[in-house]
Amino acid sequence: MDKTYSNHFSRIGVSDAEVQERVKHCFDTLFFDPEERIWQDVDDDSACIVDTGNIDARTEGMSYGMMMCVQMDRKDLFDRLWQFAMRYMYHAEGIYKGYFAWSAGLDGRHNAEGPAPDGEEYFAMALFMASARWGEGKGIFAYAAQAREILRHCVHQPEIVPGGRAMWDESNHMIRFVPEADFTDPSYHLPHFYTLFAERANPEDRAFWLEAAKASRDYIARSAHPVTGMSPEYAEYDGTPRLFPKKPFTYYSDAYRVVMNIALDTLWFGRNEGMARIATNLQDYFHGIPESDYRAYQIDGTPTEEPAMHPVAITAVLGAASIASDSACADEYLRSFWQTPLRTGKRRYYDNCLYFFSLLMLSGMYRIY
Repeated sequence: MDKTYSNHFSRIGVSDAEVQERVKHCFDTLFFDPEERIWQDVDDDSACIVDTGNIDARTEGMSYGMMMCVQMDRKDLFDRLWQFAMRYMYHAEGIYKGYFAWSAGLDGRHNAEGPAPDGEEYFAMALFMASARWGEGKGIFAYAAQAREILRHCVHQPEIVPGGRAMWDESNHMIRFVPEADFTDPSYHLPHFYTLFAERANPEDRAFWLEAAKASRDYIARSAHPVTGMSPEYAEYDGTPRLFPKKPFTYYSDAYRVVMNIALDTLWFGRNEGMARIATNLQDYFHGIPESDYRAYQIDGTPTEEPAMHPVAITAVLGAASIASDSACADEYLRSFWQTPLRTGKRRYYDNCLYFFSLLMLSGMYRIY
């Protein structure tokens, strides 16, 4: 696809060479640093991305790692992650046939059998891009064929497996939180992926993915708070936040990804006014709040006593938001993010995944292949 990608950090005086050096350093830290990596070798031909806060491998992290590898042109690492996913997480039979168990131990034993749809959509997109960048292999390394099969199950599971449930609600084209749920997670909505699925999925499903892209852009704008720009972590199909007794707040970890997704959709497919308002409002809300004071919030901006579990992730996505934002302080967020290092320690996995994706976007190195 003919597209120009820019170094957004140049707005604050950071050169292309400096940006490329930072990207390489961060990738090397995540995958190779003896103390701070999130990569773990498992077999001679497989490896996993470790959620360091929970000491497991999740389809979220596995698929994130594959996307990082395809963007960084590391087929060797990509194939090792995909081998682990197919060997240890893939369901070859049963009610979840064609899906992936969302959490596995580092030895491959399942912690849960059910899938989480954000993993499947990232797997599919990473595989399509791998095919475009490296070509098709054989078996599980026939990347595009594997991606199309994942998406076929996501949409047609009830037709394929008696009693199975699709990952998207066919009546409204919205992704479910899990197949059994009739509500959603706004951060799962990736219209930029669905726009590409509409070009690369099985021909009979391409119209579905076009509708899903439109539905998700509308939903992201509708479900966010009109003043703060905060999105709920979980929500009904009408956009109303869904609360759970153990998590009585709405703007929390999953929700940070929404503005990051807005940034990537804007980068790849252009400005959407409704989503640009979210990025603008979110930056305006957080302006002047130091990272040390980030909390869990209600989406109207009311802070709770619960500290943010992933403060570096908030800083990162607020930086990425500058791609779409009209806020007068957008460049301040670029500067703040540039001056923030990767997180270290137990909780580094989630923060640093969002950090690296935001860095790729802003550097001009998160590209369509």
